[in-house]
Amino acid sequence: MEAPVRGRAVEFHSLSPLDPRFRLERLETRDHRKLLVVDGAAGFTGGINLARNWLPPDPEGSAWRDDMIEVRGGAAQELRTLFFRTWRTLTGERAPGDVLTLRRRRDRPVWLLASQWRFRRSIHREYLVRINRARERIDIANSYFVPDRNVRAALFRAVRRGVVIRVLVPSTSDVPVVQYAVEALFETLLRRGIEIWALPGPMLHAKTAIIDERFTTVGSYNLDQRSWRKNLEVNLAVEDAGFARHVRQWFERDVERSTRIDLETWRDRSLSRRGLEWASYALRKLW
Repeated sequence: MEAPVRGRAVEFHSLSPLDPRFRLERLETRDHRKLLVVDGAAGFTGGINLARNWLPPDPEGSAWRDDMIEVRGGAAQELRTLFFRTWRTLTGERAPGDVLTLRRRRDRPVWLLASQWRFRRSIHREYLVRINRARERIDIANSYFVPDRNVRAALFRAVRRGVVIRVLVPSTSDVPVVQYAVEALFETLLRRGIEIWALPGPMLHAKTAIIDERFTTVGSYNLDQRSWRKNLEVNLAVEDAGFARHVRQWFERDVERSTRIDLETWRDRSLSRRGLEWASYALRKLW
């Protein structure tokens, strides 16, 4: 008879002040990562959650549009290291002896990025560096696209250098207040020369960027305040032309069935709609 398979689940933090595990400093922090490592050999991350929304329509799922990346070797080991950093924080248990130390500098064409790290592995920093280096094109698919001032400024500078920028967002979000906040930036982005494409349902939940024909990042990181300042996030970065072309093919398929937002038409929206947009944008740090 086979031995039973055993597993453990650990809560990231409790929301009840009566729970001895409650920590006030973690109240607004969420582990938003989607991370799986199998036998220390294969690693997966992206935007896909294990929930009904990501199932195909036949088993009564919602078939959300999302991206996930599988890696093997060193990048999978880095994902495992990131997992055990959090596991040790929550349980106090030491990581297994074969867990690698995460180096400050990357030394391979596929490497891990994370939020809230004040060094070269920062997702936010990598976005800024890559946007500032772009020379031809930037394609971004992001479900909750509310970039901070620094990212917007980098995008605007890229347009002035002649870079073609396309941003793909859902036409209807699963979180209405976020959808209004996303749309609050449309007019400014359009006036600065950034193309905006709205993908009809199922919901677009991907967090992917392809820059020129060299760099791609896929992960859990939304270009918004929560992913930047509050959540635990993880992306994988890939510096490879073939992979960039492969991911862009899927981006182009999405664009083909999307609607491009026209500046003049967008300006005709109602005053009440504008009010909802700006009220939602003003609350973006509280989500």
